[in-house]
Amino acid sequence: MSVRLSTIPDLTRPGVGSVKVSTWHVGTPERQKAAVEAIASAWQSRDWPAVGLLSYSVYTSNDGTALLHYSQWTGEEAYQEFFRTFRDERNSEIDEAVPGIERVGLNSYELYRSEKEAGDTRVPGCVVIVEVDFDGPDPARQRDWIDAVFTAIDSDPDTHPGGISAHFHTGTDGTRVLNYAEWESDQAHREALEAPGSGVGSATEQWARVQQYPGLAGSRVTRYTPALSMSADV
Repeated sequence: MSVRLSTIPDLTRPGVGSVKVSTWHVGTPERQKAAVEAIASAWQSRDWPAVGLLSYSVYTSNDGTALLHYSQWTGEEAYQEFFRTFRDERNSEIDEAVPGIERVGLNSYELYRSEKEAGDTRVPGCVVIVEVDFDGPDPARQRDWIDAVFTAIDSDPDTHPGGISAHFHTGTDGTRVLNYAEWESDQAHREALEAPGSGVGSATEQWARVQQYPGLAGSRVTRYTPALSMSADV
């Protein structure tokens, strides 16, 4: 199978049993660009690995220092087969082109809940990744917290029009949640956070429940620009 290129994956495509998310630290915008080019070359020069990989997408952090990797698999077994059979040769080629990449934080997720207005065809210029940690494993707590976020979003008096979608994932270890949120632009997300009284996380009872949820240990927000998305051309 050959490789089909696009900019962003279909987050709600059927058949996804596992999502893998990781970060590469590369240091500078120049190395970001070189790494994306090396990834594209390493993958396009080879057949698509027929092991249950559905898509593989890469994003550049807007601070110029890192890459985010988001991949969709039929299940954990598919990823393990790719790791055993196909991963090293691709990474070796990338490392030869861009030495010194630091690979950190590979985590496994399942998509739990998404929100996107039907018929919205806007292409995101920014992907905001929100990582939330809890103080111990509890799958029911993960889902309840996400449901509370959706209730809070519905309570916002004036949501910013630049938001396109939100896709909440639960970590398979039971300790984390990841929101993959699509926005029109970096600036639109900044404006939504900064809007007095009516931005994301505004001063409502519903948002207070989200922010003060028992067992919430911390969170991180990082803005990325979509760079490359690949899937099997079948």
